[in-house]
This record gives sequence, C-alpha cells and structure tokens, in this order.
Amino acid sequence: MLIDTHVHIGKVLDFEMRQEDVIYSMNRYGVDFSLVSSVDAVEFDHVGRAIPKALQTSQNEAFKRTLSFARRYPDRIGVTPWMKLYAETPDDEFIRLLEENRELVYGIKLHPFHSRVAPDDPRAEKVYEIARKYHLPVVSHTGGCEEARSIHLYNAAIKHPEISFVMVHMDLGSDNSEAIELLGKADNLYGDTTWVPVKSTLKAIERWGSGKILFGSDNPIDGADTYLHNKTGDRSLYQEYFNEFRAMVSPEDYDNIMYRNAVRLFGIHHK
Repeated sequence: MLIDTHVHIGKVLDFEMRQEDVIYSMNRYGVDFSLVSSVDAVEFDHVGRAIPKALQTSQNEAFKRTLSFARRYPDRIGVTPWMKLYAETPDDEFIRLLEENRELVYGIKLHPFHSRVAPDDPRAEKVYEIARKYHLPVVSHTGGCEEARSIHLYNAAIKHPEISFVMVHMDLGSDNSEAIELLGKADNLYGDTTWVPVKSTLKAIERWGSGKILFGSDNPIDGADTYLHNKTGDRSLYQEYFNEFRAMVSPEDYDNIMYRNAVRLFGIHHK
C-alpha cells in the first residue's frame, strides 16, 4: 500500500496541477490514496509579493473545488483544505462545508511561504480551534522564508499538544538538520518526505525511529509523471523512495513511512 500525504490541484502563478494528472499518476505509479489541497488559495507569490485580490480565489471556493474532486473519488482522495491565514479567517461557511463533508476531510493545510503568516502567529489560532474540535492534524509547508521555518511549527506543536503537526519538506532547500532535531522535541510533531533526500529520511529514522516520517511528494507539481522525473527529465527522487529505499530500511520501517503512519495519523480507511 502507498499513501501520498502531500498532493495538490489548482492553477495559480506557475502552478497548474490538474485533477486528471493526480488520478493518472496514482494509477500509473501505484499510489492508493492521496491527501489533496488546492493551490488556488495562494496569497503571495514566490518572492513574497501579494497577489492582487481580484486574482485570488477565496478560501471557501478552493475548499469546494477540492471537496468536489474528493467526492468523485472518495476511496482514493482525501481533503486537507488550504487556509488563507493572511487575508481570511475560517467563517461559518467554512465550518458548514467541513461538517457537511466531514468524511472527506482528513487534515488542515497551512502554507506560511505563500501566506507569509507563521504557524505560531495568533492568526493561526482559529485554525487550531477547528483542528482540535474536529480531531484534524495540521500539515504545514516549511522552508523558504522566516515565517515558514520549522521552528515556528514546532512552537505551535508545543502550545497545542493535543493536535498533530506535520513539517512538510522539513525545511525545503536546507540540509533538513534543524527539522530533524525538532522531531524529537515534541511527541506530536512529524515530518514528510516532500523533496527530502532519502539520506535525510534515513537520518531521521536513525535518530527518532520510523514513526515520525510520512511519505509526501507535491504531486503533480512537475506534471503527470512527477513520481518518475522532474521538469528537465531527470529521475525523480521519489523513484528512490519507491525502489532503493526499500532495501535500505526494515520492512516495518518502509511500511510505516509509505502508509502506516498516514493511516494512524489521519485516520485513513482505504478500501
């Protein structure tokens, strides 16, 4: 079994991630279940400039689009709604959408790089109230700017021990060392493999055990064959996770990272 805990749909900036590409890639590369958020809710561009309001998609509209996708494939797609922490607060409509579609929602997605709001900022507290009430883990991008440093998600995890937090990327663009150290300092803090070299995942397993890491990919950020190659045609690091990594760890460790931790953390009941 294989569960990808970090998948996207939507079109904004230079992102174009199509629903059909998600399903195609899952079928071709043997992914059984994906947790999906919509990049349509991005608030800031790659260099920290605010996207004009007229060109933004509301938090609730992005949520609806992801729910619609999951409704078509409820046994294969789960929803992690993308929260717009800078400009919006979860409102009554958001709560209604969540409650009416609770069986499709598995977590909540933060993106401090594209919202420029750190997870330990007071503006995130409303999200944590929802996560606590509905027993939803919080997954958050880490890396790329001050607001997105893993230390801020760690601070949120320490403040809210009843909520599980996942450090997506474990500090993208770094050697992952700070994030790996933080894994052991909070029982409710986890990491994922999105653009994380296998050598870093091996270090995390050696240090803290395989129960702390989940498989994630950013699929289909490099197109329908993101699991196979990047945009320049070079072999994707996910091929190493699918193939060589299996021989580097025990069968139990491999299964923990590739699906069991996700089943446990998000309550996924794949048929």
